[in-house]
Amino acid sequence: MGRVALVVSVALALLFAVVGPSSAFQCPKLIKQVNDEAGNRLDDAGYNARQLAEEAEALHKAGKHAESEAKAKEAMKVLGM
Repeated sequence: MGRVALVVSVALALLFAVVGPSSAFQCPKLIKQVNDEAGNRLDDAGYNARQLAEEAEALHKAGKHAESEAKAKEAMKVLGM
């Protein structure tokens, strides 16, 4: 039983080691999409989305990729994307 738990633990660790960094590349892509869409808009939604994109970028630079992605997706919702 101990070996099964060890194997499962190692498998999960490897999975997170592979999935974690790959999501780091998602953040800039989403932020760029938000900035491209919000760039031409002068309404409140555009302003709010740009603010959220700045927050997402700061989170990305801090290594908080899950939070950054969530913030970028929130900005996309504000824009109706």
